[in-house]
Amino acid sequence: MIKDRGILYCVSVGPGDPELMTLKAVRIIRQCGIIALTVDRRAAGLAKGADRTGERMNCVAYAIARGAVPELDEKEILPLNLPMTKERERLERSHKEAADAIEGLLRQGRDVAYLTLGDTSVYASCMYPALILKERGWPVEMVSGVPSFCAAAARLGEPLVTGAQSLHILPTTYGVEEELKLPGVKVLMKAGKKMEAVKELLSAGGDEILAVERCGMEGEKTYRSLKELPADAGYYTIVIVKEKGRETPAD
Repeated sequence: MIKDRGILYCVSVGPGDPELMTLKAVRIIRQCGIIALTVDRRAAGLAKGADRTGERMNCVAYAIARGAVPELDEKEILPLNLPMTKERERLERSHKEAADAIEGLLRQGRDVAYLTLGDTSVYASCMYPALILKERGWPVEMVSGVPSFCAAAARLGEPLVTGAQSLHILPTTYGVEEELKLPGVKVLMKAGKKMEAVKELLSAGGDEILAVERCGMEGEKTYRSLKELPADAGYYTIVIVKEKGRETPAD
């Protein structure tokens, strides 16, 4: 029986370790015939019309999910070209094109699982086309997962926040100079591209610096001081900034 309307599932695959995927994420991936992936063709060096094998293998979220769902290789892939750029017009056009591509499948009554790193509610590219589709009246469900900063804290064996401490999640690529002055614990997401500038900012603060590069992935590295943290750390680097001597005990 063919359904009248398909459902778009935005599926979190966690930060890198397939064992951190939820049972729900695995179930949804298995039940959906179409797997949507974010692909930046230019960054991946893929030509337009490149075969699906190249698109699969250049998607980190796909590689993670494949570790928990080996039958993913048998699924139909919908590659969505969402470039890593801050050009507003180009971004909005790519989001609309992605939404249109997904909508064509939903109209056929087909369910789509859109894989995303970490958790779908935290800086996830899948949510831009998903929100467009939601505005058009299509059913969209978010499948939560383990955020990268939670996994990084666990990998370091450190609590992220305690007592009455506040937590600030900061997108490093948009500048964090003022935000680093906020009280509490700061998490710098995807800090690798600006690591040299970030290290210079942090060196003046005297805070405790912890970091994990490629958390849960091959080549994972942990750093327990600003001195240890290399200026050429990769894109998938999470930096945790803790104020020294400012922890507030619980009531």
